[in-house]
Amino acid sequence: MFERVPVAESELYHLLSNSRRRETLATLWRRREGIPLRELSERIAASEAGTDPAPRALRGSVYNALHQTHLPKLAEYDLLEYDADRKLVRPSPHTLPVSRYMDNVTRAGITWGEYYRGLGIVGLFAVVASLAGLPAFGALDPLVFATLSLATFAVSTCYQLVTGGLVARLRRN
Repeated sequence: MFERVPVAESELYHLLSNSRRRETLATLWRRREGIPLRELSERIAASEAGTDPAPRALRGSVYNALHQTHLPKLAEYDLLEYDADRKLVRPSPHTLPVSRYMDNVTRAGITWGEYYRGLGIVGLFAVVASLAGLPAFGALDPLVFATLSLATFAVSTCYQLVTGGLVARLRRN
């Protein structure tokens, strides 16, 4: 279930220090069948520009940087498969395990780690406030707040696993 990445951790962090490489890998996690270089470069350029479509100059710059530098570098470390002749980028078997080294961002714009820490703090506050008898909290048993917090953790974890592709990986294996 937990595959090893064929790259030394220090090298992997160096590879992931570039936002275009991170965005490329994240796109491949969502598009397991692969993606044409043109489409990938347009997505990354739009993400960088904050507008879709991105300005033509930026799209060209991203395309060239991916083609000449980033994709060959990631392919060299077997983190993706890049067919330079056909301009097609596909995930390798080692693409998905790299996600453990990147903190994924939720649709709300925060990382999952931040989300779970916040959820834990809110749940703990609600339980302690109920135990202390604070207004609006003291009316309910602390077990209600604890149950709601744990249920929210469980549902969130299931959502993260399903959207993160773990379920699909387990089905393939």
